[in-house]
Amino acid sequence: MADDAAVAATKIRDVPASVAAVALDDVAVAFRLARGGVYTAVERATLHVADGEFVSIVGPTGCGKSTLLNVTAGLLTPATGVVDIFGKPLAAINRQAGYLFQADALFPWKTAIENVSIGLETAGTPMRDARARAQTWLKRVGLDAFADRYPHMLSGGQRKRVGLAQVLICDPKILLMDEPFGPLDAQTRQIMGNLLLDLWTADRKAVLFVTHDLEEAIALSDRVVIMSAGPAAHIIGDWRVPLTRPRDISEVKLDPVFHELHREIWHKLKAEVIKGYAQSQGA
Repeated sequence: MADDAAVAATKIRDVPASVAAVALDDVAVAFRLARGGVYTAVERATLHVADGEFVSIVGPTGCGKSTLLNVTAGLLTPATGVVDIFGKPLAAINRQAGYLFQADALFPWKTAIENVSIGLETAGTPMRDARARAQTWLKRVGLDAFADRYPHMLSGGQRKRVGLAQVLICDPKILLMDEPFGPLDAQTRQIMGNLLLDLWTADRKAVLFVTHDLEEAIALSDRVVIMSAGPAAHIIGDWRVPLTRPRDISEVKLDPVFHELHREIWHKLKAEVIKGYAQSQGA
């Protein structure tokens, strides 16, 4: 079964850029510095994500992982390179993508159901219909009984569930996730990871997931992409994950294939992490 999974992953990876959900080709991102000059954050980044594929990006702090997400979202315009979404050039905000950030993006004065329904309501869906759909999504993320709670009345994991429902209710074709489970404790991260996999399995969206946690990346993904330390960070590795689905995060970490892949990727990643740390210390 592992061989079948590997073949399937290979086929996904070989999908032409013209039909990929996300196609970044030779993308470079540079920022002007306050005292003059230019800082090149990312250069020569090429990454294709097929429709329905789950891809994680891992790399040292400050290597440009979130920058690539922002380019895909249309929040940043690359200095050079091409960004295509489902075969069409991205020239503005990517309306086919939903973005889940590391920090909570909930309105503190709105209840859980109001936060989940707000995207539909602002798009013109009648309030009654929007709230009914929001209640369905709260049930899907296990918060059916918490609809009337305000964010400050919810735990960190519960707020993340509301945020996930808030994004998915609008049915984006692409899901961008920037370390969404980073602030959570280990047990809650595992629960959220399994919830994400369940929701993704039911509706295979293209996912681009940024994390510092290599174990999390392998457990969730079809592919794991590694970026070098910055400046001028670029993609230095791209591994298929030949683990069968469906997966349970706690169980998949016991698989010998998981450990072998972790060792292989960490061998490449470790040097970049050390390099990034040295740079942050001014070494």
